[in-house]
Amino acid sequence: MIKINGTTIKTPSSLSWGLQDLSSQDSGRTLDGVMHKDLVAQKRKLECKWNNLTKQEASTLLRAVNSSIYLRITYPDPMSGRDETRTFYVGDRTAPFHMWTSGKQIFDSVSFNFVER
Repeated sequence: MIKINGTTIKTPSSLSWGLQDLSSQDSGRTLDGVMHKDLVAQKRKLECKWNNLTKQEASTLLRAVNSSIYLRITYPDPMSGRDETRTFYVGDRTAPFHMWTSGKQIFDSVSFNFVER
């Protein structure tokens, strides 16, 4: 489902697509309350979460997104209706512990966002 720099990674447990408008600093409301928006770009954001990963799965995933500042991500884009490849950077990464006993070491989840460059 998702590729990082051409390599397929484990399918996320959840993936949420978003589109963000970036407006110039000249945008805003005038005193009469009318919005004046100067759209300069639209950028995609992918919110990804993987549930119940082993130490090795979490490590593989986190090392893949930490390999460089900008990553070529291939993902299903709902607006275009096809798989697209765009350049993203990764946001903050979290990996809360779930079960950590001698025989079973599982992360509750690993999550982060990809934000289009």
